[in-house]
Order: sequence, then structure tokens, then C-alpha cells
Amino acid sequence: MNESLAREEICRVGRSLFERGYVHATAGNISVRLDDGFLITPTDACLGLLDPTRLAKLDLQGQQISGDKGSKTIAMHRQIYAAACEYDTDTRCVIHTHSTHCVALSLTALGAELLPPITPYFVMKVGHVPLSRYHRPGSPEAAQEVADLIRSYAAQGTPVRAVMLPRLGPNVWHHTPASTMALLEELEETARLMLLQPDTPPLCASELGDLRQTFGAKW
Repeated sequence: MNESLAREEICRVGRSLFERGYVHATAGNISVRLDDGFLITPTDACLGLLDPTRLAKLDLQGQQISGDKGSKTIAMHRQIYAAACEYDTDTRCVIHTHSTHCVALSLTALGAELLPPITPYFVMKVGHVPLSRYHRPGSPEAAQEVADLIRSYAAQGTPVRAVMLPRLGPNVWHHTPASTMALLEELEETARLMLLQPDTPPLCASELGDLRQTFGAKW
């Protein structure tokens, strides 16, 4: 994806997420990894009102080159790209939101992951979602912990595409802004279902095995 198309896609996806309630006010951010650096939404920007010409462009070291001041979460995004690209070199987009149902579920989550495998499409499209410890927004420790979780799961043969920050929201990543948005949508919908039906049993071992064999699900 060239830079011009990446700018347009960031704005299109941001507007779509905002209009459908996946983000609100000035919460959330989107980045794209380019061959020569990164694009990221400006700090305190409303994702529904982005201007492609004002997106922040940074070099490969994270230093800003042009545009409005980039979101402070670029440190987190760079750590995600570095870790995720070790097992999927096509990782090109990271989205962070404060999606309501994911955050609500994280307030009472007790395990190591945000959600059990309760639907086949969650298993196939999202997979495991590790739950990090709570850190303040922009914390360097949070960025390092997310990168460590990505590498830990990959080492176990279950690479992940999402990590949940308790009380804040999910970070998700994929190959394009469109595919990353689709992953976020599936994650948020599954969190909503879990809140509606909290006693839902997870898929059993044979059902998960069938999804692995048929669709290559990583669970």
C-alpha cells in the first residue's frame, strides 16, 4: 500500500469506526507501517473527522517528519509492529480503540485472556486475546508488556492479533486498515455477546480441533 492510499484508508476506517460507535470523542488511534516510516492519527484527533493531509508521518525511528503532532501511542504501535512482524512480515496496520464492550468485559476479567472461545468466527478471525496488566495511557511499560505477550504467544505456536489493555481498550493489528477494522469488529461483537450471555460455555476440544483442521484456526 502506497502512502497516498494509506492516508485515505486511515481516514475512511476512522470515519467508519466513529460513525458506528466503535470510537467516541477523541479516543482511539490508527497507524500504518510504510516502507520508510509510519503514519499515525494526530494526538487528540476525532477519528471521524480526520484529514489525510494532516496525519502525522514519522521516520523508522519514530521521529516526526510532517503533519500534526502524532499520537503518543506511536511507541506502543512501534513495539507491536516489531514483535508481530517477527511472525507475520505483512503486518501493516494497528488500531487502538476504547470499544465499550471490550472495556466493560476487562473490568471484571480474572483470567489471562479477555474472552474464551465462544463462537467459531471469534476463534477463526481473532483468536487468543491476552489481557495485559493495567498501566496508565502511554506508559512505556505497557508497550513492552504488549510486545512480550506477542512474542510469548508466538513462541507457543499461537500467534495473536490483539492484546487487551484493561480499562483502556484493545490493540489489534493486521495487513491493511480494512482487515484490521474487521478484526476489531469481530472482537467487540464477541465481547458484547459475552456480556449478554456471561454463562456461555466455550467451544469444546473437538469443536476447536475441527476449526483448526478446516480453517487453520490458531486455538
